[in-house]
Amino acid sequence: MLIDRLIALGLENGLIKNEDIIYIKNRILAMLKKDEPEKFDDICTLNLYDTLDAICEIAIKNGIIDDNLQAKDIFSSTIMNLFLDKPSVVNEKFWSFYKMDNKVATDWFYNQSKSSNYIKVDRIAKNKVYNASSKYGNLVLTINLSKPEKDPKQIALEKLAPSSSYPKCLLCVENEGYEGRINHPDRANHRMIRMQLNNRDWCMQYSPYLYYNEHCIVLSTSHIPMQINEETFKTLLDFTTVLPHYFIGSNADLPIVGGSILSHEHYQGGNYTFPMTNANKLFNIELDDQDVKAYAINWPLSTIRLSSINKASLVKIGTRILNAWRNYSDAEQDILSNTNGTPHNTVTPICRRRGENYEMDLVLRNNRQTDEFPDGIFHPHKDVHHIKKENIGLIEVMGLAVLPGRLLEELTFVKNYILGKSNEVADYHKAWADELKFKYSKLDDIEQYVVSALGDKFSRVLEDAGVFKLNETGIAAFKKFTKSF
Repeated sequence: MLIDRLIALGLENGLIKNEDIIYIKNRILAMLKKDEPEKFDDICTLNLYDTLDAICEIAIKNGIIDDNLQAKDIFSSTIMNLFLDKPSVVNEKFWSFYKMDNKVATDWFYNQSKSSNYIKVDRIAKNKVYNASSKYGNLVLTINLSKPEKDPKQIALEKLAPSSSYPKCLLCVENEGYEGRINHPDRANHRMIRMQLNNRDWCMQYSPYLYYNEHCIVLSTSHIPMQINEETFKTLLDFTTVLPHYFIGSNADLPIVGGSILSHEHYQGGNYTFPMTNANKLFNIELDDQDVKAYAINWPLSTIRLSSINKASLVKIGTRILNAWRNYSDAEQDILSNTNGTPHNTVTPICRRRGENYEMDLVLRNNRQTDEFPDGIFHPHKDVHHIKKENIGLIEVMGLAVLPGRLLEELTFVKNYILGKSNEVADYHKAWADELKFKYSKLDDIEQYVVSALGDKFSRVLEDAGVFKLNETGIAAFKKFTKSF
């Protein structure tokens, strides 16, 4: 019954055809170590995720897999791999659809990635998403609940597991089709789209735990470190030529202001409009290249926006700004380009299309640390750590907060504290909760009141990461920098 339901879902989602039914049924029976299907009169109406869970429970009961989340994920992915074509066929289909329309191609690949349970749709649905207004425009706040907590048995098994260098990291192409192990995620049902960008080989995949619509990752086929340079800009702009309905951006290439994986060159993109995209102009920037328009945007992280129909002109100006910033210091703004030869300045670049035009945002970053700010001068400061203390990477830079799952319960305690229903609130939230309680009016909707306050905190997080503050002195210093290139 469960196998038949899974096959019915595969047919419904276009993963397989009628001619595949017997083959797939027999392969799943083999995985369950059964010689024939069980006979049931009941009709199964479970969704994809519940069906896979039920099959995994049978595998656990029969001693085929261990009773932990990772073992179940590996078994589920191996089953769903039966419903997928080999990578060569997937790529042929993608580029065949691409000839019709680039969006048709990405829609097909995105839907396949969801229907095969590579994208964990059921877990992503647990995330909480809020909108909060700010002086910079609307901000998006997400509380990340999608990644389930590991049980003690799995944690113990991970500690005992032998180390392995294959695949070298989570972003290596060798993950495609990799079964997984207790300390490495399941990737049997993982597929990538090959593409040439800037005369190099790249792969596009979707993130299994999406933070936004069609959240994709573009990764180098070579395991080389993150780097931001002229070639980076060419690659990003090439991607927006291939898929003009997708934006693409790169985390910075230095610790603290970079992403979580600096050892493998990769970018993130997707079909999504971030709050930063709609930021207003702060001031114009004069350039000697008439092909390129430039201006600073009204955004808490100091950002220069370039626009042109000519990719080569954008690359030239972008590289000029990057090189100027790499060597720029302004002690009055706490900006030093290096300390004893250790570099501090880099950029977070983001590219998109607006009609026929190419647009590039260069977010100025600095990772210098001091005794006063051991986590970084331009990193969330201690008074906002109760909300966000992790690095501010590409996604947050653009105005989407990825907040820790602990906040969901903690914010309930904060709301009850404000309403006088309880005195139980985490010590690190106490000062904030006291302030909110003092300002609270019974006319306010408590849910919206706390979400708005959370948005204010995230605005502060972003402001801390800005190298030129949006006050008279900071804007004057920002304008001074724009005269240096």
